[in-house]
Amino acid sequence: MDLFSLQGDASVRSARPDSFEPDTMSLQEALRDIRHPLYLQKKDGALVPHLGNAEGLASFAGYAPACLPENLGDPSFCRELGIRYPYIGGSMAKGISSAAMAEELGRAGMLGFFGAAGLPIAKVAETADRLKASLGDIPYGFNLIHSPHEPELEKELAELYIRKGVRIIEASAFLGLTLPLVRYRLHGISRAADGSIVTPNRIIAKVSREELAAKFFAPPPEKLLRALVENGSITPEQAELAAHVPLAQDVTAEADSGGHTDNRPAMALFPTILSLAARLERQYGYDCRLRVGLGGGISTPASCAAAFAMGAAYVMTGSVNQACVESGTSDTVRALLAGTRQADVTMAPAADMFEMGVTVQVLKRGTMFPMRAAKLYEIYRAYGSIDEIPAAEREKLEKTMFLAPLEEIWRGTRDYFLKRDPSQVERSERDPKHKMALVFRWYLGMGAHWAKDGVENRKMDYQVWCGPAMGAFNEWAAGTFLETPAERRIVTVALNILHGAAHLTRANFLRAQGIDLRQEEIAPQPLDIAQIKEYLC
Repeated sequence: MDLFSLQGDASVRSARPDSFEPDTMSLQEALRDIRHPLYLQKKDGALVPHLGNAEGLASFAGYAPACLPENLGDPSFCRELGIRYPYIGGSMAKGISSAAMAEELGRAGMLGFFGAAGLPIAKVAETADRLKASLGDIPYGFNLIHSPHEPELEKELAELYIRKGVRIIEASAFLGLTLPLVRYRLHGISRAADGSIVTPNRIIAKVSREELAAKFFAPPPEKLLRALVENGSITPEQAELAAHVPLAQDVTAEADSGGHTDNRPAMALFPTILSLAARLERQYGYDCRLRVGLGGGISTPASCAAAFAMGAAYVMTGSVNQACVESGTSDTVRALLAGTRQADVTMAPAADMFEMGVTVQVLKRGTMFPMRAAKLYEIYRAYGSIDEIPAAEREKLEKTMFLAPLEEIWRGTRDYFLKRDPSQVERSERDPKHKMALVFRWYLGMGAHWAKDGVENRKMDYQVWCGPAMGAFNEWAAGTFLETPAERRIVTVALNILHGAAHLTRANFLRAQGIDLRQEEIAPQPLDIAQIKEYLC
């Protein structure tokens, strides 16, 4: 049976007879077979597991139902998006969440986002054509990252997605709502024959603050609707329809993640956003359900099971995907990530919002990037221009970080922005502090490129976006085939996380009945793809 074509048919799942010998089957093995109900019988003072049904059992001490991964989240999420599993591979900039990753996740019944941030428009357009050709009607998505210093770039990306027929975007790092974001969401909005409102384009917003979640859950602001009507993007009738739909029906509560993050604890953030969604759904009287997923820290069966236990409609992974062979980074970075522990991450200045003091979470093990980036921000705060930097300090920067005179770096940076966004050059000619910021942002941006491309002589300057979830995954995978970077395939990792979460959910059913379980009896172990196929089909 095809692993990825099976849609959870109950008749298929129950067709296989109980083939286990109760006296030889361990509780861990019984929990692992998530397709069949589990009964515990007391025998000679011990608990003996039985799978399938309770026939022949005079009594039993505990029961756990069948639990398939596709049933862990909100079923409406999977149904409306056309996927099997409530699982998203989140976007990572510069194509680190690659086209190959989106393809593999899509074919496995999940949703993958291509990380478009920081890439040339031409490369994003090329990838949109590739995914449309390779996946067809299989769902996939692209990232739209907030670009406060380059609003034209954000606008150009949104228009590209509309032209290319990209139906799902992940909106990330937004500080507020923008016209391109609303324009994308409302493109093609109409009323169906049955009177319902149809919105072809879907936004899945990634937020870590409840006030921002409230803006995404609300209808598009009237001010932006008027602007879209005035510039001809939508009609007055479409603006009226827009007042009855949320800008984003689905919001991912982003906890302590890699990259842009507020380091929020998931246990506090998620329930708050979930409560907000329920309140705003009632307030606005929507015909659709507002849903909340959880990302940041999801990398093991335990964290995944916890997310669904709190009520997550879906889970989103990030850091752990970067370590998979399909990611758009280098083998050098994958090796670094495979050795990462939870304490091996820290915050560093962000290239895209450097002047605002915004930080991103990055790997500190094996690189000096966090310390060097922090030094650049310290200098930026202290001086008004490159010329004001003391000679000794400037010489140190040129020898250790830039490996070239700062004026040479500026000439290359200037040429880059003359093609990408000439207004940045114009501003730098009026404001020497802005010129300094652009030069410093060159180092921050190149740190990500050097890592992605595996530039050996720049290893100490690698910027690798990473959260503590990477360390948690490595601890869980230690001593198994997933410990080896070459064995970490995106679908194998994803299905292990989901299958293990279902396994633990069954164990928690037993715990709720007062069954005393030891961790070594119930802990899910990584399975290869053939084993997962056996337990899912």
